[in-house]
Amino acid sequence: MSSFNRRELLVGPPAIAMATLLSGCGFEPAYGTSGSASVLRNAVEVAANGGREGYLMTRELEDRLGRASDPRYQLAYGIEVTESAVAISRLNLITRYNMLGAVTYSLSDKATGEVLTSGKVDNFTSFAATDTTVAREAARRSAVERIVVVLADQVVARLVAAADSFET
Repeated sequence: MSSFNRRELLVGPPAIAMATLLSGCGFEPAYGTSGSASVLRNAVEVAANGGREGYLMTRELEDRLGRASDPRYQLAYGIEVTESAVAISRLNLITRYNMLGAVTYSLSDKATGEVLTSGKVDNFTSFAATDTTVAREAARRSAVERIVVVLADQVVARLVAAADSFET
């Protein structure tokens, strides 16, 4: 009786064939030395927004793009985070909330002021409401942090996808 061997799939002939196919099609990692994301690394000044959500978003974006000492691009964004009740018990108590987040962004060339790319991303996460105010607030703060991470990932993915069109 034969069984499936994952190691053979990862290092055996299928893996070699996949590597050969990807190298032949011009595949290159975005964060490689000459990948499309390399023009963004440590070159984007993130315009800080007010409030806790703005602080968290700026921190997450700078963590992914690097903090620019001599920025070539400027990233401006607006963030909106709201919550809505999604589950109500028989006693008419809210037991679960959705944390909704949306970010509008634009990346511009600092020298010319030309907008290179812009867009909007949105997503959501959830948190449970508890009996105590302190626990509910802790869950709410955690949900805000999670939604900001998701939104920052989406913004950076869009910037990386558009980076090939930027002049170098």
